[in-house]
Amino acid sequence: MAWNTNLRWRLPLACLLLQVAMVVLFGVFVRYDPDADASWWEEKKRRNISSDLENEFYYRYPSFQDVHVMVFVGFGFLMTFLQRYGFGALGFNFLLAAFGIQWALLMQGWFHHLDLQGRYILLGIENLINADFCVASVCVAFGAVLGKVSPIQLLIMTLFQVTLFTVNEYILLNILEVKDAGGSMTIHTFGAYFGLTVTYILYRHNLEQSKQRQSSVYHSDLFAMIGTLFLWMYWPSFNSAVSYHGDAQHRAAINTYCSLAASVLTSVALSSALHKKGKLDMVHIQNATLAGGVGVGTAAEMMLMPYGALIVGFFCGSISTLGFVFLTPFLESRLRIQDTCGIHNLHGIPGVLGGIVGAVTVAFASPDIYAQPGFSKDVQTSRTQGKFQVFGLLLSLAMALMGGIIVGLILRLPFWGQAADENCFEDEVYWEVPEENSAGHVTEDPTLKPPALLIPSGAPALSAVLVP
Repeated sequence: MAWNTNLRWRLPLACLLLQVAMVVLFGVFVRYDPDADASWWEEKKRRNISSDLENEFYYRYPSFQDVHVMVFVGFGFLMTFLQRYGFGALGFNFLLAAFGIQWALLMQGWFHHLDLQGRYILLGIENLINADFCVASVCVAFGAVLGKVSPIQLLIMTLFQVTLFTVNEYILLNILEVKDAGGSMTIHTFGAYFGLTVTYILYRHNLEQSKQRQSSVYHSDLFAMIGTLFLWMYWPSFNSAVSYHGDAQHRAAINTYCSLAASVLTSVALSSALHKKGKLDMVHIQNATLAGGVGVGTAAEMMLMPYGALIVGFFCGSISTLGFVFLTPFLESRLRIQDTCGIHNLHGIPGVLGGIVGAVTVAFASPDIYAQPGFSKDVQTSRTQGKFQVFGLLLSLAMALMGGIIVGLILRLPFWGQAADENCFEDEVYWEVPEENSAGHVTEDPTLKPPALLIPSGAPALSAVLVP
């Protein structure tokens, strides 16, 4: 099959059509939330607020900024480990996130945030956080197909995944009234298994032809570690960003902090133990050290207790590291799942474990200990709420698998500008790359002559060899 990767007309047309559609839809449906509107002074009187500091912006903006950095810097740099796909990792993550947040604001607004008259989506700071959450799920799925799809395919995948994410999120949070503060189920489980299903449908039979570029080099691993550190530092904000003000938000940050710390030590221990010479594998340090943040997401604002958060981080770090060593090769060789970034080990399994931890924590808790509403209005016991949590986890898996199959089949169509198997993981397919070779040295100009060599006068034999 001839692969046409020239996107000169297809990519500009796709981007411009999507952006024009966003402008029109925002113009028709989106208005400012009262906390962002010029009539805020009237809102202060109505709510008997004495200071502008009571505006929701000042409560939520620090968390929003942390989540925003995670999406654009953390996830972007985490995927720069490929030796010749740094432009694609950062640039395409930037592209899909910028489009995804616009579409997510609309989709989530239509489902969650229409005003009482049902006419407008009222846009405030919490909407921005939730849109970033949605896009984080897309970034997770991007990791599975990294280096193997075109930017047009990524835009299409984002369009469909944001839509499915919003439907799944609405069913879980509004109909089942599941608790999932940090998104173990709605963000990580859904995003991981959606991406894994898409890459399964897009299986490339001859991917070994570009296998040499799927590895990392020293500097690419350093760049990826930047992403790891950003994600690791800001994950407490991610898990607590939309929790209730006060003790719930405080508790979510503490639980995430503890779980992340435990996953680092566990990941380092197992990485060294599983190497025959006791050395550390940078892949494990870049990824498994973050698994504690994923695993504690659902139970982040619950009364998990600090030691419980440490236990969650211990198991998530262990399972994630073991997954990179044993499960990833099995998935590729036996199940035809070519998972570029190992999202199954960082987001998939820890996300499922996080959903189970949340269900167990709820099932054995007393509703009376939570000052804010911690349980569904329509259930009578904590064990019933625990069952709702399990239903939510299973639904997220089902939506991810079915959606991934449908989107994967759409992306298999041959006119999206995808690269051939032998050209995967290569920036030059879609980017103008500086004239450097893969080792990072500037290509020599053949018209330049080398400088004259200084040959000692007492070494005629050496001079005869060096100077033609």
